[in-house]
Amino acid sequence: MTTPETKRDEDAVRRYVESLGLVLSQIGMQRMAARVFAALMTDDEGQLTAAELATQLSVSPAAISGAVRYLEQVGFVAKVREPGERRDHYKLHDDLWYATFLKRDRLLIMWRDAAEEGIDALGADTPAGKRLAEMQDFLSFVLKEVGSLYDRWHAERAKRQAG
Repeated sequence: MTTPETKRDEDAVRRYVESLGLVLSQIGMQRMAARVFAALMTDDEGQLTAAELATQLSVSPAAISGAVRYLEQVGFVAKVREPGERRDHYKLHDDLWYATFLKRDRLLIMWRDAAEEGIDALGADTPAGKRLAEMQDFLSFVLKEVGSLYDRWHAERAKRQAG
């Protein structure tokens, strides 16, 4: 929610939410989840209730429910309850991008390990086994490089926050 002293063009914000939602859906995110994520990204607190999201996006609470369930599964939002309130709030994770990509690492590890299992089953000298070995090598390389990328990001972030 914005505070009374916040000066921004709410029509421009609504248009931007829809624009960002469209971009996210074009790159593969579910349409309603993309709109909900965009609404949360543009909220100053990064946190809204299902009712606030439904009102802001002019959709049913059921549409919000499915979208936030998806966003929770992929690690973009968390359900939180404010002390003394009965409503759940949906909040963007702190360090969202790092946490999201870290979760992707686990998926890449699973994929790489599945390739190794396939190589064992198919034989390393078969054409299919060689394709899986290439996949395994690539994924191992990506995982190694992403680890150093995370370290560089944290250093860069600390430098920006320091001054």
